[in-house]
Amino acid sequence: MQRSPNQILASLGLRRLPGHLLTAVLVLLFAIGLAAAQPARTAGVPVLTVDGAIGPATADYVVRGIAQAARDGAPLLVLQMDTPGGLDLSMRQIIQAILASPVPVVSYVTPAGARAASAGTYILYASHVAVMAPATTLGAATPVAIGMPGSPQPTAPAGGQGDESKEEPATSPVDAMTAKQINDAAAYIRGLAKERGRNAEWAERAVREAVSLSAAEALEQGVIDLVAVDLAELMTQLDGRTVKTARGEVTLATTGLTMLMQAPDWRHRLLGVIANPSFALILLMIGVYGLIFEFSSPGFGIPGTVGAICLLLAMFALQMLPVNYAALALILLGFALLAAELLTPAFGVLGVGGVIAFMAGGLLLFDRDVPGMGVPLPLLFGISLTAAAAMLLGGGMALRARRARVVSGSEALLGATGQVTSVEGAIAWAQVQGERWQVVAGPPMVPGQRVRVRAVDGLVLQVELLDGTGSDLDKENT
Repeated sequence: MQRSPNQILASLGLRRLPGHLLTAVLVLLFAIGLAAAQPARTAGVPVLTVDGAIGPATADYVVRGIAQAARDGAPLLVLQMDTPGGLDLSMRQIIQAILASPVPVVSYVTPAGARAASAGTYILYASHVAVMAPATTLGAATPVAIGMPGSPQPTAPAGGQGDESKEEPATSPVDAMTAKQINDAAAYIRGLAKERGRNAEWAERAVREAVSLSAAEALEQGVIDLVAVDLAELMTQLDGRTVKTARGEVTLATTGLTMLMQAPDWRHRLLGVIANPSFALILLMIGVYGLIFEFSSPGFGIPGTVGAICLLLAMFALQMLPVNYAALALILLGFALLAAELLTPAFGVLGVGGVIAFMAGGLLLFDRDVPGMGVPLPLLFGISLTAAAAMLLGGGMALRARRARVVSGSEALLGATGQVTSVEGAIAWAQVQGERWQVVAGPPMVPGQRVRVRAVDGLVLQVELLDGTGSDLDKENT
């Protein structure tokens, strides 16, 4: 026998509840029933994408993605990579997150033609499962000394023609620093290789000799674990594989899992733009020039506000990037010289010095050998030429203003002509440049007579009489 809703509520003892509480209970029961009717969701695999140089924004994106996967209880995480390398600090942050992750991390070099060079090789070695797509490469993991572009490297005699009897030159500080960095990098990647059971001998060669491998060669030499054409094939090959994570051994069950592509959100994209060396240099230029314009003509407000914001953003970007502080000092010196050129008549000497200092600082600010860290030469030349053009334009305008005729103030009245309008005893009045002035002259004056200003004494003009008189003020010659 079917029961009406009123009978059901009466049997549950709910008809005696107030109206608003009864409504809330009904909504809650409906929501519970709707949730129970939903089919069980299939577990998903978050997929992160690293495309380009590895920097602070990339590290933040990957570290947060791994942490989120652990909170969501994801069965594994796939890190798709196509990178030429990047910063050592950012790379180590990613590796530390992978080593401490309770979720298995699968690094996958894809698509065809992609690479995991330099920092990407270290990340591949640190991952629980290292996978490459066909026609991809990895290697060339020799560290680059930040701040010392073009530093000499230790070399051995070529072709065995060196004189072994000669004493080898003493190691320079630069060579010693390079050797320390290479040894540290070699030990680091060797430790990662032993942790994951991969080819440690080749890993050390990738650091010391900058060698590279294709996907097939890497699989043959035990550098990677799998070669997969796409994510579907990757999931098939991973099924049943056992990996060691921070929480112990985990057997992967990848059948029926769906891929959840997690692109960088607005925060990571904004961080990536700000942390770009080229953009940081542009922000620095806008910030300094905005403050210069605000201080030179205070009261407007917009240049100072924009300049302060851009300068703070530039400082935030520079503190995340490997900066040569001597080069930064050269850039600031260049700005100071350009500003001094606009404010002092130095005939271009300070301006030329400022442009040279700015270009030298821009070339040395970031190491161009580190992937994605160098400032493009066209951008650097463009900024320098823009600064030089602004200096020349400002200097030219100042010079023209200096040579221009005075059009206001008491100086503008000297030499001006006017017409006497009235004479009241010893006091005469004349109209000069559209204004009525008291005038004095040696000879007596009569209305309508033409005069020329010789001097200004407070509110009285000393004038001289001109030949001829004018009948009206329209004949006034200014």
